[in-house]
Amino acid sequence: MSQRRTDGRTRTANGTRIARRAFLAGTSAAAFTIVKPSQVRGTDANSTLTFGLVGCGGRGSWIVPLFHQHGRYRLVACADYYPDRLEAAGTRFEVPENRRYAGLSGYKKLVEDKLDVVVIETPPYFHPEQAAAAVDAGKHVYLAKPIAVDVPGCQSIAESGRKATERKLAFLVDFQTRADADYRELARRLRAGMLGKLVSGDAKYPTGHLGMTAPQSPEDRLRYWYCVKALSGDFIVEQSIHSLDVATWFLDAAPVRCWARGGSRGLRTYGDIWDYFQVLFEFPDGFPLTFHCVQNVHGSPNEIRCRIYGEKATVDSDYFTGLWWRGQDASLNMEADFKKSYGDVGLYTGGTIVNIKEFYECVTGGRFDNPTVTPSVRSNLTAIMGRDAAYRGEPLTWEQLMKSDERLVPDLKGLKA
Repeated sequence: MSQRRTDGRTRTANGTRIARRAFLAGTSAAAFTIVKPSQVRGTDANSTLTFGLVGCGGRGSWIVPLFHQHGRYRLVACADYYPDRLEAAGTRFEVPENRRYAGLSGYKKLVEDKLDVVVIETPPYFHPEQAAAAVDAGKHVYLAKPIAVDVPGCQSIAESGRKATERKLAFLVDFQTRADADYRELARRLRAGMLGKLVSGDAKYPTGHLGMTAPQSPEDRLRYWYCVKALSGDFIVEQSIHSLDVATWFLDAAPVRCWARGGSRGLRTYGDIWDYFQVLFEFPDGFPLTFHCVQNVHGSPNEIRCRIYGEKATVDSDYFTGLWWRGQDASLNMEADFKKSYGDVGLYTGGTIVNIKEFYECVTGGRFDNPTVTPSVRSNLTAIMGRDAAYRGEPLTWEQLMKSDERLVPDLKGLKA
């Protein structure tokens, strides 16, 4: 199964094109080999890490084979609200029935189970509480993005990351672009001044139609969490954060203030999230970055793009098509024109494979500085800043944002604990 993107679609081996989210929900990785289990606490580089999966839906079931493919991980427990997902994942990955934990609080039993790592692939609203519980239980944490839906949630993740370091635990946030070697090299060169004086920037995430059935029950509402604002953080936080994560990483800064607009144009069949956001961020030294994201527009190109214009060169990145930069100054110490395109694996899978590998090396190598936490908190807060400025219809400063104690709380009535 290939992940090459063409015209906003994923192309399979026989040429069929399917939507990105449908692809993610149904993809499985190659066959895997399990090595003999052993105790792991950073002392044996050949040890197998046992892990528990919290969230057995599309990405959760997709990512397990990548852990197994690494060869030094073994799934031993799983938790999910839905019994059907729990049974499917448990059967597929041969998890004993007594180590399958159902209900909203199933994760509490999982983090107390005998295992090394907790992999969290649940709706973002639950991430702060589940990550904190895992760290408190002495478990290493592998966390999906985004880390939270509101400012208090981001602060909770920052605290969990700090505690993990203190307790000699690994804590990794799974952004794929920051795992790519060429992205890393470009970020290094940007910090070294390859652009000269920065002029302006542009980031975007347009995408096509995301059609889902309207929920008929509390269980359906949770199952289709993506369009529920309090569960997802709205799509600027849940999905479009990829572009803002690259922008804040390349600039190595958080915005000072922003102005934003957005809204719903009646394109969704259900839910309370918006259809578009337009944001102007001001970064330190008055650097402006425009940002635009839109969903549910048929025929829209799929891009996860960030472009930075500078005095000496221009750099451009897109999650699906690759990287390029152009410049005329020989002092840049780089090729005048460079372009890197992604092949069949793509960033979505390739970046995840690197993160899984490096996470293992941190755990077994005793490296617990957890460098992905701080930039993930920064980019998540940047996305929330743009969202909240648009909701309010007035400018918002970083200082104002950081003082916010507003929490998004979903309606979980009728759901089993």
